[in-house]
Amino acid sequence: MKWTLAAAILILSNLPGLPAQSAEPVAPPPAPSTAPEPPPALVDPAIIDTALKQLVDGKQIIGVSALVYERGKEAYFGAFGLADRENNKPMARDTVVQIFSMTKPITGVALMQLYERGKFALDDPLEMYAPEFTNAKVYVGLDLASQPMFEEPKRKITIRDILRHTAGLTAGGDDQTPVGVIYREINPRNGNNSTLPEFTAKLAQVPLAYQPGTRWLYSDAVNVQAFLVQKISGVPFDDYLRMHIFKPLGMNSTRHTILPTDPDRPHLAAIYTRHEDGTFTRMSDEEAYGFNGANWPFKPGSGGLVSTIDDYMNFARMLLGGGKLGRARILKPETVRLMATDALPKDITDISWLPSKGSVGFGIDFAVRITPPKDAKEASGQVGEFFWDGAGNTLFWVDPVNEITAVLFTQYRPFGRVPLHKNFRDAVYHNVPQALARDP
Repeated sequence: MKWTLAAAILILSNLPGLPAQSAEPVAPPPAPSTAPEPPPALVDPAIIDTALKQLVDGKQIIGVSALVYERGKEAYFGAFGLADRENNKPMARDTVVQIFSMTKPITGVALMQLYERGKFALDDPLEMYAPEFTNAKVYVGLDLASQPMFEEPKRKITIRDILRHTAGLTAGGDDQTPVGVIYREINPRNGNNSTLPEFTAKLAQVPLAYQPGTRWLYSDAVNVQAFLVQKISGVPFDDYLRMHIFKPLGMNSTRHTILPTDPDRPHLAAIYTRHEDGTFTRMSDEEAYGFNGANWPFKPGSGGLVSTIDDYMNFARMLLGGGKLGRARILKPETVRLMATDALPKDITDISWLPSKGSVGFGIDFAVRITPPKDAKEASGQVGEFFWDGAGNTLFWVDPVNEITAVLFTQYRPFGRVPLHKNFRDAVYHNVPQALARDP
């Protein structure tokens, strides 16, 4: 047998201990990843724990819970004290509370969904959809005989006015002018027995408290928003919320009515009255649960919802996500930006108690922070955040700059008197210099 040169080379190349030959050079191993490290967390749970626990231990509040998300992840949850002192029920993650005016941003989102669908324009006259307001008159003072005088509106009420509390509507029960007297006589809610159309028709009989577009005054405007949702969509307001907001966002505990027979009724927190001496008295069940404990005809947009802290956080995270949470698209990003932009004209200088919320303007059903905290007395907050609170001292905010959403639950009245909101905000923003309230 004769060996060829090619065969010899083949045999030699496969002998043990000899390096294998390759026609092409071997590529070097890939370089290690140089992806940037994520920025350090801003939220410090221990600082928030201390702030909330001190208020409970100091008997300034009975119970509180808080939930904070940062950059899409849960950064904090804490619960201290009691949801029901008399029955020794602790504040917990599944505690159900009455959110009062934190209902308003939900109503605004519902109406802005219809805006996105081209159902109305922001500067459409309100009377196009609520003709009851066609003949509105404006209160201008008393004549020499101490009788109220009225004049024609200088312009029509617009839907934009209804969305930002510049429509001319009275503050209602707190109004001590003749307009307030007329409001109480007409009694638009009729003890929660009015439907939204009946409520709106009665409210339209009340004279306007000021010329549209000249003041900011908290009012029944968001109940008119709820009426518009129902009128324009053709769906009862509470059903609309359930179908278009609560169900897509998994807000399964949020609703107007929580009956004594409902499975989660035992989780409903008590509501307390805080007295000047710092003591608390539990409201009677009839007073505290009189609205939510029965299925009344009136389904308001300005208040009346109950919720859990995770439910409301889903709503807040949707807003931070530009109208989207998971697969649920509730609003377009540009609509959320519109809602979260200060909408008050510069020539509106009478803005009632709004400055008590800090250095803010007002968008669509949200206060909007427009400048940093002026000093250490003001609550901390990031320019560009938007937020609202409730009469039971609940609070939420959305901070797009730092990608923070926060929800705070407690249940006592009247509003304020305890530095709960400030202490919570200061704790959340402890590591955010541009948002932390401090003296110059």
